[in-house]
Amino acid sequence: MITAKRARFRALHADGCFVLPNPWDRGSARLLEHLGFSALASTSSGAAWAGGQPDYGVTREDALSHLTALCAATDLPVNADFESGFADAPENVAANVRLAMATGIAGLSIEDRRLDGQGLYDFSLAVERIRAARAAIGDENVILVARTEGLLSDASQITAAIDRLVAFADAGADCLYAPGVQKSQDIAAMVKALAPKPVNVLMAGPGLGLAELADLGVRRVSIGGALARVAWGAMLKVAEEIKRGSFDGLSAAASGKILNGIFGEYGARR
Repeated sequence: MITAKRARFRALHADGCFVLPNPWDRGSARLLEHLGFSALASTSSGAAWAGGQPDYGVTREDALSHLTALCAATDLPVNADFESGFADAPENVAANVRLAMATGIAGLSIEDRRLDGQGLYDFSLAVERIRAARAAIGDENVILVARTEGLLSDASQITAAIDRLVAFADAGADCLYAPGVQKSQDIAAMVKALAPKPVNVLMAGPGLGLAELADLGVRRVSIGGALARVAWGAMLKVAEEIKRGSFDGLSAAASGKILNGIFGEYGARR
């Protein structure tokens, strides 16, 4: 089963453009599978909020338990948001990557954001961390995604982001990802510099459509914690209305009959 998931996931990266939505628990994973998506990715922020923690507030053990639950909940391949690998040193990143693979994931991303949150790892160390993750994967058919987080703090640093991604690709990353790239010309430049390796683009709000991203050469599109934010935002809005004495907002919720049907259908397949 795991071998088949990994093979299907790698095939998705060969051509075309696909959406990789991000569930935050077993139920949201099953709902997205029901809707017909071809693969899923975890979201570190969504998982943290579901556990009552801020983003980057979960432990390695929490993340591994979450990934195990997601992989067991769905027949779809799962790409792990593995943050910064929960370690600084390359050899410790490698050890943690091996633990992540044991959960059943089909891919995982490693960021260059420092574990203490104080900016990015130095260039050479960031590259060594990706090289160590590649070595840890070995001949397992797991997609290694290398992320640079610099554009989230300064969206103008496109050249620096591309330079990092090119080095990560040379270090063995299968797919490259720079959250924060938004302009068409910047995305096109990133895709060109990294070809033929696939590029992931994050869409966390309105902007380019899937067809436009595909035309730019983007191979996969993820949405990070956006779905979780939508869910929490809807709950907050309705809960505030309830606190004021109105229950009208509850009429917009998905019916229990629909949800029971989806989850019952999935359970029958198991």
